[in-house]
Amino acid sequence: MSLLPYTLYLVTGRYTFDEEAFLKRVIEACENGVTMVQLREKDITAADYFKLAQKVKAITDRYHLPLIIDDRVDICLAVDASGVHIGDEDLPVDIVRQLLGPTKLIGVSAKTVDRAVEAERLGADYLGTGAIFPTKTKDKAPLTSLETLAAICEAVAIPVVAIGGIKEHNIKTFAGSKIAGLAIVSDIMTAVDVAQKTNKIRSQIDQVIGRSETDDIESK
Repeated sequence: MSLLPYTLYLVTGRYTFDEEAFLKRVIEACENGVTMVQLREKDITAADYFKLAQKVKAITDRYHLPLIIDDRVDICLAVDASGVHIGDEDLPVDIVRQLLGPTKLIGVSAKTVDRAVEAERLGADYLGTGAIFPTKTKDKAPLTSLETLAAICEAVAIPVVAIGGIKEHNIKTFAGSKIAGLAIVSDIMTAVDVAQKTNKIRSQIDQVIGRSETDDIESK
């Protein structure tokens, strides 16, 4: 599995934006360094989720980027997204694999080494680990230490993406880490200038993680 798609993993949030403004921000992020997009919607009907996912997929397809759907296996299948991301309260990993088949990506939230190892064994393609820093996206999310993040990276062979409160100013915290990439929500979605912010974050990540397309190709 290529590590490159996970480098700058945008997780969407609509905040107070209308649909047009939201989609414009997704486009600007995709144009300026995002390598993967997760559409995350919690309070929305299935019909509206499907319609929005279709529109976001048209964007990610235009920029040849993977689209991951948060939680909803049905929406993933309905729009033929690249995969789904699931948490502890969603369907079991092995059942999701049965439903999606062998080619779709399955991301799993893993806050402990045990959960990470189990998720890999059951068929996960990558892990999302956090929250590393306090985040308003999930107010009650317990923090995951950098030591636990490092232990998870050592325990599994699949890519690990750090998430939770990650912003441009704290990216250097991950210097020397074995993570495959960083998931960003508010620092991109609520930026005054999404294009400029995405460019800056991507540049920071490339410097800190030290992974390029050339490195990725040579590691295969």
